[in-house]
Amino acid sequence: MKAVLVFPGAIDAPTGGYVYDRMLLEALPTQGVAITPLSLPEAFPFPEPADVEEAARLLSQTPPDAVLFIDGLALGALPTTVLRAAGRPIVALIHHPLAREAGLTVEQSRAFAESERAALAACDGVIATSAATGRDLVAHYGVPEDRLAIAEPGVAPAPRAAAVGDPPRLLAIGSVIPRKNYAGLVDALAQVKHLPWHLSIIGSLTFAPGTVEDVRARIAHHGLEDRIALKGAVPVAALDAAYAACDLFVHPSLYEGYGMVLADALRRGLPMICTTGGAAGDTVPDGAALKIPPGDTAALTDALRTLLARPEARRELAEVAYGVGHTLPTWADTATRAAAVLGRVYRKSIP
Repeated sequence: MKAVLVFPGAIDAPTGGYVYDRMLLEALPTQGVAITPLSLPEAFPFPEPADVEEAARLLSQTPPDAVLFIDGLALGALPTTVLRAAGRPIVALIHHPLAREAGLTVEQSRAFAESERAALAACDGVIATSAATGRDLVAHYGVPEDRLAIAEPGVAPAPRAAAVGDPPRLLAIGSVIPRKNYAGLVDALAQVKHLPWHLSIIGSLTFAPGTVEDVRARIAHHGLEDRIALKGAVPVAALDAAYAACDLFVHPSLYEGYGMVLADALRRGLPMICTTGGAAGDTVPDGAALKIPPGDTAALTDALRTLLARPEARRELAEVAYGVGHTLPTWADTATRAAAVLGRVYRKSIP
């Protein structure tokens, strides 16, 4: 069967969602799916009329016997008239609803919710990357349970991190955008600067320049320039080296559709602090991390104080994390689940 994976902009963008897309492009052919990529204008999910017109043209040129597998970053901003005019069966790939992104105005959030609800109604199948996101889609976006499937991201094999450094080396991974709440992390670390530690933040600095400026200003305000490094996006080898050198993984995100970096940290047996925002609380089971409410800077400060001062507590979390990490799905598992949905939708579309 044929499928076209549709996404905005460049497939090599340094985000977890695009990593998921790239891995499916690689793994789905092993499941009998002849899948090709299709890049829509990079302006999505904030397209201008000309971007929508170009997207409609590109979709109309896809093979007529293919399933359109559309990433939610594009799908949620595509009018239903464009989706129906494509004349192909559609499967949505939802990492998290667009309206859940932090930093939106009330009007933007409301518009995204309405647009995505309508777009999902035009789909023949929906794949969510976590059970929590799936529950959200059913409860708030009108997705019928019989059209929904869950395909959690896979986790590649990785060596266990030693996590015994002194002073502890903290690591946070994710684009510097409002949803990741690095401002809250900097403020929390300022309350424990009497303890020894160093933090590296790895993630794109290009998506939200205002947020990057705010985080830099907070670092300077607290006098932490020599202890917190914004590394930007880095090559895979440098990312692997950062995981290997980490002693405590910190993820202060306000919301996650799954949290792929959390799974990668579990696989490496890293002790961690994370929030319960969105699916993050499900991705990381109790006992593998100190879990705190999203946006609670006081709780984040307390968790940091506890684990920075108690190496034995970090070791206990690391043992649980390492065990959990070896139960997580592989990318072959992810592709198998996605292929099942694509195949079912494809077969139903055959006259």
